[in-house]
Amino acid sequence: MKIGDKLTGKITGIQPYGAFVELDNQVVGLIHISEIKTGYIANIHELLQLGQEVQVQVVDFDEYTQKASLSMRTLEEEKHRLPRYHRFSNAHHKYGFAPLAKQLPIWIEESLTFLKERQ
Repeated sequence: MKIGDKLTGKITGIQPYGAFVELDNQVVGLIHISEIKTGYIANIHELLQLGQEVQVQVVDFDEYTQKASLSMRTLEEEKHRLPRYHRFSNAHHKYGFAPLAKQLPIWIEESLTFLKERQ
């Protein structure tokens, strides 16, 4: 198990601060109440029940105690993220070197004028 893994587990305990999830026979993880969903949670029992199967993502894992910190919120946020498409051409004409190339003759003229006035 490593950080970032997406796993399925079964809820074995619910406390006011979070829910305990059994991932396999040896690893138990905790979903802190802030990692269940985005926003405020008034009552954790309205969202989770004992024995419920849940999808979780590993946020942290302690190899010595075999305990994991888990999150359901990261998976929820991942679904709502909009894909960003890469463009091979620049759709924004104001970015890149074009504005600099356009401004360069003006800067050269200003610099020459300044130097002539100083002499």
